[in-house]
Amino acid sequence: MALLPFYIPGKRRTNVIIVGGGYAGMTVLTTLKQYASNVDITLIDPNTHHLKITHLHETFRYPLSDLRVPFSELEKRFGCRHIQASLTINDAMLRQWQSDKYLAIGNEILHFDYLVIATGGEMPEPEPAANVLTLQDFMRTAGSPLLLSHLETVAVEEPVISVVGAGATGIQFLFEIRQFLCRQKISARLRLINAGDHVLTQFPRGFDSYVQSRMQEFKIDCMPNTQYHGQTDQKILLEDKQSGKADTLPSHLTLLFLGKKQEHIWPANTFGQITIDQKILPHIFIAGDCSIYNALGSNVQSAQSAVRKGKLIARNILRHSGLLKILEPYLHHDIGYVVNLGPTDAVGWLVTQGNIVTGLPALAIKEIVEAQYDLLLMGIDTYVI
Repeated sequence: MALLPFYIPGKRRTNVIIVGGGYAGMTVLTTLKQYASNVDITLIDPNTHHLKITHLHETFRYPLSDLRVPFSELEKRFGCRHIQASLTINDAMLRQWQSDKYLAIGNEILHFDYLVIATGGEMPEPEPAANVLTLQDFMRTAGSPLLLSHLETVAVEEPVISVVGAGATGIQFLFEIRQFLCRQKISARLRLINAGDHVLTQFPRGFDSYVQSRMQEFKIDCMPNTQYHGQTDQKILLEDKQSGKADTLPSHLTLLFLGKKQEHIWPANTFGQITIDQKILPHIFIAGDCSIYNALGSNVQSAQSAVRKGKLIARNILRHSGLLKILEPYLHHDIGYVVNLGPTDAVGWLVTQGNIVTGLPALAIKEIVEAQYDLLLMGIDTYVI
């Protein structure tokens, strides 16, 4: 076991329930096991596997199974228990759980010393349409067979594929699709629909200029300041945000990446404990996209922040359960972020947001960061606290 500063274990075992098996939940689990042997962990998640969701664009090159880690395998690796179920979570339930120190799953009562909420952000569900795909579709089927199956139904020589959303997910899918079409020798037009005036608005403007230059080079159409209003048959319904003019354009396949809904996000103090009506729930911690910390650290909705919050609250749970109860504040700030532009290109920043890196150096940074998380799932922590 690794040594955790300011943690002196008590004599009895600690029961921890983690709700959510994404990046934050997995990090809490692995970090608890890294520092303590007297912790019993129950993971509650409706799925049968952990999914590395930020890699889904890569399923145009690799099978989806490469991104899935069965919870049954993690149970054996870390000596935890997985219950396949979902929970309704609201303020009233959180208060009740804090008071009772147990929750009910079916006919089973699960007692806990600490509860972790790591359910992530919710993705909007658009109206179903035969030629519209969302991130949820790629969570079920790999990109290459999914795209081919839809293009096979299109009876035109050069189909139009529209990507709606110019955040990191939309941009990464856009360039992966371009590379996939080239490899398959499929002639198709690509179009990016962007509600903002530039792409990757959450990043430095250098990202936008680099991506725009690549789109021009690859003859990808870009429509900024354009609002998506739906899909009818093989046409996309749009509105120019500046003029208010409606437009209808051909789109034989539309991919929607509209981001995450912000409905179920709870505040937490600087130590990661949930606060409701300014009252701390000391035995309920939260991490990931469903959390906003009242702290100096990063609250960006990203896998990096989810991992860092997960590591923090795991350490604080152990300290809170021990004799000293000296907790650690959340101070983490990202030191870089990279967006893939296909398998051989990327754009990112490192150390400071003014230090833009592109091409192979950016890809190398991304591979190092991703390798760290893969090692964490194996029980090897290479992160610097």
